[in-house]
Amino acid sequence: MSQTPATVLVADDHELVRDMLARRLAEEFDLQVIGAVGDASAALSEALKSRPDLVLMDIDMPGLSAFEAAHLIRDRLPDTRVIFLSAYVRDGFITQALEIHASGYLTKGHPPEELIRSIRKVIRGGTCFSPEVESRFEVGTGGVGLTQKRRSRLELLTAREKQVLSYLARGMSKKAIARLDGTSVKTVDHHCQHVMEKLDLHDRVELTRFAIREGLVTL
Repeated sequence: MSQTPATVLVADDHELVRDMLARRLAEEFDLQVIGAVGDASAALSEALKSRPDLVLMDIDMPGLSAFEAAHLIRDRLPDTRVIFLSAYVRDGFITQALEIHASGYLTKGHPPEELIRSIRKVIRGGTCFSPEVESRFEVGTGGVGLTQKRRSRLELLTAREKQVLSYLARGMSKKAIARLDGTSVKTVDHHCQHVMEKLDLHDRVELTRFAIREGLVTL
């Protein structure tokens, strides 16, 4: 009896990378690419429509945060697994990936065969993290997190506050953030106030420098 292929959704804002990934995965008998999209909003919309077994998602995309989209996907489709794929190994990215219970965080540059093995492992219920990502983990009473020596004031923020900070650091206005998230400007302003109070940083330039330094956004 033939095995039903596992369905995969690819999200990457670089068209060449996106198309190459989709074509390579489609060559595998046990994988079926059901979509290839260019941003996190499209990934969320397509995932909710197609209910894939796995979403392979780039981290640094314009618009809606990849982490926020992944959180919504995991919340609404608990059987759908998420693997983040990125050129960057940043503590802020790793923390957010762990917070939304991603099944993997792989760095770009791995051979296609290794990526495919990782996808199969995750579909079977496992996890996959690049060695340079996994080396920053420690297991404590609260679960898996970054090693103690790498923790910073960033850990004072909730997951939602980190998302708002990342949007601010990318130059988005409060109105644009509210429109993207489907919330009110008042709610966004409330989060901003909490971020500034917790970090003791009180203007956008300081917040942006902090977010870049802590690996929450890329230049």
